[in-house]
Amino acid sequence: MSHLIASSPKGVLRRGWSAAVGDYAMAGGWSLTGEALIVGDAEGGIYAFDGKSGATVWARPGVHEGGVLAVAIHPGGTAFATAGQDSQVLIWSAAEGQVSRTIEVGGGWVENAAWSPDGQWLAISCSRQVRVYSTDGAEVWRSDDHPSTVNAIAWSGVGELATACYGRAAFFGASSGELGQKLEWQGSLVSMVLSSDGDIVACGSQDNTVHFWRRTTELDSMMSGYPGKPSALAFDDTGTLLATGGGEAVTVWSFHRGGPEGTTPGVLEFHVQPVTTLSFAPGAMRLASGGRDGAAVVWSLQKDGTGDPIGAAVVASPVADLYWRPDGRALAALDAQGGVTVWRIGRTKGRMDRARAGFRRAWLSQLTGLSN
Repeated sequence: MSHLIASSPKGVLRRGWSAAVGDYAMAGGWSLTGEALIVGDAEGGIYAFDGKSGATVWARPGVHEGGVLAVAIHPGGTAFATAGQDSQVLIWSAAEGQVSRTIEVGGGWVENAAWSPDGQWLAISCSRQVRVYSTDGAEVWRSDDHPSTVNAIAWSGVGELATACYGRAAFFGASSGELGQKLEWQGSLVSMVLSSDGDIVACGSQDNTVHFWRRTTELDSMMSGYPGKPSALAFDDTGTLLATGGGEAVTVWSFHRGGPEGTTPGVLEFHVQPVTTLSFAPGAMRLASGGRDGAAVVWSLQKDGTGDPIGAAVVASPVADLYWRPDGRALAALDAQGGVTVWRIGRTKGRMDRARAGFRRAWLSQLTGLSN
């Protein structure tokens, strides 16, 4: 799937700009309230592109030996952190592209990084540990070893840090590192997302299921039937809808009126290869999905999880990640060939049934040609 032909955007996705980094575009995010897009690649480079034009603001190739694994934008937008295979965490100034702090973590790859919502703490995971640092790079605390490699981290408000690994999701005090609540499941949890109020914890599992808990009751439920690992998960801002990957279709579970137990999820079908990433637009019932087929699709959803595609485009290779600009008026896609594509978000009327059929025919034609 590395030679797909990029297509013109349809529906709400309008032409914006495109750029490229040195290798597989691994991670990124919008800084400076959307004025710049930061991207890290598999060669260890960090790049900043002008949010409107796509012009390169600055480029710092090869700063992480072995490659970048995570990019975390500070809530203030003027700084960000990067982490990689070199066991380092770097804290940057977004405008100048200068490193203000270097943190030598040691002990292996630093796979996850996340700022607390108030910007006071930076959390990272390295092998079986999580560590929390202050904004000046001083270590505040580190955890004991988890049962396995920490696969995901997320902040539950400003007071707690959540982690997911084999056998459990766990919560630590933000400033103390004290281990609090543990939610146990006999399996490897490969992804995690929290609802906006922090009460619902959803995890994708190695056994092709999605498992979730309500923290207030510690009651758990399991969603099965996925053809693959649900590594892509996303909650909308209200905590009403949980979008999940794990195959070609996007499955959306609704927590509206006591769901999702006893309800039928919405099933969103457009992609012809497995979904790789999911992202809700800020403050809206719009979901963006990206897939191995190179497609980026925007969906308009209802409270019951059903929805329709209202925008679609294809990039030249599998979509690595999607990022909504903070104002929701642009969408950025990173891809496996190092491509960076940004679309403006416009308005559209009606559904995209014709576009859906046309896109699927084009992809299937390309797939047939590549396999011959």
